[in-house]
Amino acid sequence: MVEADEEPPAKPNEEALRVALQIALMCNAFIFDKLVVMRKIVVDGSNVSGFQRTMLVAQNGKLDIGDKQVGVQTIVLEEDAARPVTKQQGKITYRLDRLGIPLIEIATAPELETPEEVKQCALAIGTLLRRTCQAKRGLGTIRQDVNISIKEGARIELKGVQQLELIDVCVEREVMRQLNLLKIRDELKKRAVREQEIVNNFKDLSKLFKDTKCKIIANALAKGSKVFGIRLAKFKGILGTELQPNRRFATELADYLRVKHSISGLFHSDELPKYGISAEEVEKVAKALNCNNNDAFVLIACSENKAKEAFNTIVERCKQALHRVPEETREALEDGNSRYLRP
Repeated sequence: MVEADEEPPAKPNEEALRVALQIALMCNAFIFDKLVVMRKIVVDGSNVSGFQRTMLVAQNGKLDIGDKQVGVQTIVLEEDAARPVTKQQGKITYRLDRLGIPLIEIATAPELETPEEVKQCALAIGTLLRRTCQAKRGLGTIRQDVNISIKEGARIELKGVQQLELIDVCVEREVMRQLNLLKIRDELKKRAVREQEIVNNFKDLSKLFKDTKCKIIANALAKGSKVFGIRLAKFKGILGTELQPNRRFATELADYLRVKHSISGLFHSDELPKYGISAEEVEKVAKALNCNNNDAFVLIACSENKAKEAFNTIVERCKQALHRVPEETREALEDGNSRYLRP
């Protein structure tokens, strides 16, 4: 009944509240006279009631990291969410064993200026939690979300950075990604690319691939899908630009398609011929899409309705590339890179 939000409100777990207050005192934070349980909306299914119960306990604390003090903006007591077990197209399976377990969230002020300081701060928070003798041990029991921004860039939230030794690498890789996106912006300015030139003029190119040796496209056609393409004016070389090791601008576009439209991947002109797509097929596609020497193109295999929405997403992201680094929440990967999770 609690999970269905049909149970009358109960008192919070007293032991969990005591530990949260203990951490607030160790941070020399201001503890509120009255603590109110709030509802934070959660729509991904990880909280079955559709919200997370959250209680603001304290604010304006301090944490020592080496020779520096870092502000602790808030200390919050909340309930943990269900954890995903499997993720498939359009479906996530959760297990509920973690749902409702008390969780303490500590938010530091934006005063960390190097990857090394971020790592030191994470270690200090972990040590603080261990000193309570109430924190579980093992990978995943302390989970770090890292907010990163640079000059002319954007605030990016990296979710789920679990390994302490990778935190500084994750920060460095995100800085690298934003710097490379700014280089792309500057290059597009040099080419005088205008938003009006980036349009969703997608075409059905299935006939060009009727005898293709590309297994991915052949299998898609056999299942009733079609191959669609779009021209990106003056984007030649941009799609293949590396943002992080082994991740390119086209990889970012593919992440958007995976998250928003459940499309598993795309092909682009900067990487072709490859994957069984011949040079002759590349030439035919470029001709069909009216590509000039400085243009690029993107191919996806799906239904027509999906293609229209998917190419709208690609067009919108390419227009953003002309002006700025978009603010995003990103998922931290095991190699220190990251991928798009949500706006």
